[in-house]
This record gives sequence, C-alpha cells and structure tokens, in this order.
Amino acid sequence: MASLAIVERAYRGAVELAYFDALFLGIEIHRQLGLDVLLRGEAVTYALDAPAAPEPLLVGKRLVDTLDAPRADLLRLRDLGVGIRVEREDLVALGLDEDRLIEGVECVAAGESAARWPDYDRIFFL
Repeated sequence: MASLAIVERAYRGAVELAYFDALFLGIEIHRQLGLDVLLRGEAVTYALDAPAAPEPLLVGKRLVDTLDAPRADLLRLRDLGVGIRVEREDLVALGLDEDRLIEGVECVAAGESAARWPDYDRIFFL
C-alpha cells in the first residue's frame, strides 16, 4: 500500500521555498514509500495547465525573486507515476473547470476522496 499526501494550502511564502516545499517533500516520500497526491482548497491551482509566473516578478516596487514552482514539482511527481487528484468542489469554488487541468490529473468529488483513505497505509497533510 502507498501513502497519500493531502495538500490544501497554496504558496506560503519564500521561506518555505528556501528550505523545502511541500511537493518537493512529496518526491522524497514517493521515493521511499510510494505516494498519491490529493490537492484541495487553493492548492488545486497547482494542477492548472497555465504558464509559469515570470521570474523575477515585480510587485509594485518590490522585486520577488524567490517564487515557488509547485506546478513543476507536480509534473515531476506525475512523471514518476504518482496519482494526482483534485477535488471538483474546490475547482468550482475558485471558478475553474476541470478541462484546465494538466494531463494526467484526475478530478474527483470530495466524498470520493475520503472513501479511498482506508486504501492507504499512511496519510500526510503537507
């Protein structure tokens, strides 16, 4: 049996990136234990097929040059064979359609996700 990583919160700031972000941790968990990823809340935006933010990014007069790249890590996870799911209700709440998801991402109902929890040896909230 594999592990399930649930990611609910989106980008939490440059300090997280400077050390170890949640999806990068997922790559290591997958290497050791096997992994599926469930994106909920604002983290569903990680799975959108969209261009990367320009780097560095100018916000007012402040230059932001420590942007996280969760979509790149998610694509790495997908390419490693990790199952990636997003909850449909959270996409809808953000005004998004499932046809905007990157290839290989499955859109599921919230109850469907919870029903699968017994299939995993361990569940991580990243």
